[in-house]
Order: sequence, then C-alpha cells, then structure tokens
Amino acid sequence: MKIASASSLVCIGDSVTDCERARPIGEGLFGAIGKGWVAQVDALLMAAYPAHCIRVTNVGISGNTVQSLAERWQTDVLDLKPDWLSIMIGINDVWRQFDIPRQQAGVDLAAYERTYTDLLTRTRPTLKGLVLMTPYFIEANPADAMRARMDQYGAVVRRLSQRFDAILVDTQAAFQAFLAHHHSAEIAWDRVHPNHIGHMILARSFLNAVGFSWSGSAAQSR
Repeated sequence: MKIASASSLVCIGDSVTDCERARPIGEGLFGAIGKGWVAQVDALLMAAYPAHCIRVTNVGISGNTVQSLAERWQTDVLDLKPDWLSIMIGINDVWRQFDIPRQQAGVDLAAYERTYTDLLTRTRPTLKGLVLMTPYFIEANPADAMRARMDQYGAVVRRLSQRFDAILVDTQAAFQAFLAHHHSAEIAWDRVHPNHIGHMILARSFLNAVGFSWSGSAAQSR
C-alpha cells in the first residue's frame, strides 16, 4: 500500500466528506470521524493493516465550495501538517449553479481551477502523498445538464492530478459502474448525498487507488 505506516491522512471536502464529524477536528471516539466514506476508510485501514496505525482526520464541512476550502486552508490543512491529503470538492460549486442560480453561490469553472491550483501549489511540496477525488453527480445520463457540467469540473481535477503528481480517484466512473445495474434513487434521492452503499463505493474507490490490499497486511508479508 502506498500510505506508509504511522502516516497521517487528512480528508477535506464538503458534506459528502463531513457526514456529521466532530468539530473542530473530526477524529476520536464515538463517531467523531463522521458516518461516511472517511469512517469506512479508517475502519478498513485499521482492520486490514493494524500494524500501520494510520491516523485519519476528517475536516469536511457541509456546503463547502473550493473557495470555502481556501478560506480555511491554513488551519484545516497546513497547520495539521498531514503526510497525506485527500481532497474531494466541486459538488457545491456546480450544484449551486442549478438549485440557487439567482444567488450566484456557485463557482464557475475558471475560478474553480484557479483556486484549486493555488491550494495545490501551496501544499504539494509539504506532502508525501496527495489524492484528488473528482466531484460527481449520481446520474447515468451524461447529457443531463448538471451531470455534463460536473464532468467538466471532474476534468479539471484530472488535469490537476497529472500536474501535481497526485493519485486520481474517479468517483463519477465508480458510480457509473453501479448505475449500469441500479437506479440512482437506490443510493441517493438527490443524486448527491449517498447512503451507506454509496459511501462504500467512494471508500472502495479511494482504497483501490492507494493500493489497499483487501487481504490485508498479512498478505503483504507472505
């Protein structure tokens, strides 16, 4: 696995990352890390690689855009000094363009890429590893207006992953594999906030990308 023993992993994003995590820092007992994919990643890392003792911290905040991340980047990323950083942002940047367009709460594509690029430029030299997760819309039809817009933002993340030597997690592709067999309503009525199955799709995609062995650390020693 690419994440070494005794590493710290910070996961930042919006409500899909947040999932009722504790404040100010999402880690500790009794659900402090939240109830979503970050908690599932933490559980699987500890169960499969108990000797690695990887510290997972959740700093997602519901409603965040990439500009929201920029406002809290110093305290919630740089000050934590993570070895590894995972970022999944962009859903609200797009969604707000559709559900409340008159309030102009979304972030256009150029501003999204510019802000994201600035954050990565400041941070990548301090990290041992970086994981960029695309934003997604759980909609099978790529011609759907919001899905098509979200794919444009996902393409930005793909370009940034190449530029900044990051591991890419294509969450849209992961959901598309599920949608080949099931309707989106089975995991997310609003096509954004997934249930436990959707969160496991995200967790599985993240873990596969970082080289997680589903046989665990015992398989690595044989």
